[in-house]
Amino acid sequence: MDTNNGSSTTDFILLGFSDRPQLERIISGLVFIFYIVTLVGNTTIILVSYLDAQLHTPMYFFLSNLSFLDLCYATSIVPQMLVNLWGPTRSITYGGCVLQFFFALDLGSAECLLLAVMAYDRYAAVCQPLHYTVIMHPQLCQKMVLTAWLGGLGSALILCSLTLKLPRCGHREVDNFFCEMPALIKMACVYSKVMEIIVFALGVVFLLVPLSLILISYGVITQAVVRIKSEARWRKVLNTCGSHLTVVTLFYGTIIYMYMKPQNSTSQDEGKFFTLFYTIITPTLNPLIYTLRNKDVKSAVKRTLCLEKWSAKS
Repeated sequence: MDTNNGSSTTDFILLGFSDRPQLERIISGLVFIFYIVTLVGNTTIILVSYLDAQLHTPMYFFLSNLSFLDLCYATSIVPQMLVNLWGPTRSITYGGCVLQFFFALDLGSAECLLLAVMAYDRYAAVCQPLHYTVIMHPQLCQKMVLTAWLGGLGSALILCSLTLKLPRCGHREVDNFFCEMPALIKMACVYSKVMEIIVFALGVVFLLVPLSLILISYGVITQAVVRIKSEARWRKVLNTCGSHLTVVTLFYGTIIYMYMKPQNSTSQDEGKFFTLFYTIITPTLNPLIYTLRNKDVKSAVKRTLCLEKWSAKS
């Protein structure tokens, strides 16, 4: 059997939902709308967190990093996807596929770690309120965010290099709407047990361990909330923690289902819809969840808009 990968300049074909042309037209319209909302929503959170002095806290420092991650994550996937859906061809260059694959892995892994960091921040705020500013000092916050970014980078370098070394025997069709690891592994003409073990091990490190830490944090937070006698503070804790827990559920639920199962146990159509959810829908919902449930963000947006109107009049 010829296991040559072929020329590195060979284009790949992103099949997407080509077997369902009517559904594809609906999906392309929805993806475009979701992407615009993602750009506007996450950019708004970044700008408001930077411009409003009352939001210069660890929570909003982490939230602005999450918004930046979601912006980059969606942008690494959606534009190429729309070009393929609306254009005459469905091809992507080898280099473009590698970059898309690398950045999706890098940003996705970093988000897994960042969500765990945000859970620790909520734990410190609720359970150690008197020592919160001492615990979550700026240097620690910066180091935690840097660790999340570097962890994502390391994960992407390992998985990207190993996946691209798998022999494809001339196969060029990627049965997904972007170059994602499960679809690229299925292109290989040999089964790699080593690859499956490495993917599972990194899945434990970047998915199960952070999720376990998040659940432990919220277990302790729940005990603390039960003891809170002030109704106003109780509601504020539920709003901020509820927003984060909603995001965690949406993101981890779908991505664990995709990456922690054996690659051959998920049907391709099912996998595409799950991928569509955590790559496009979740980055759109994150800013909506945080702004709709968070009075601080809504107040900051109003203050910023009022300031802009006042500056324009003067």
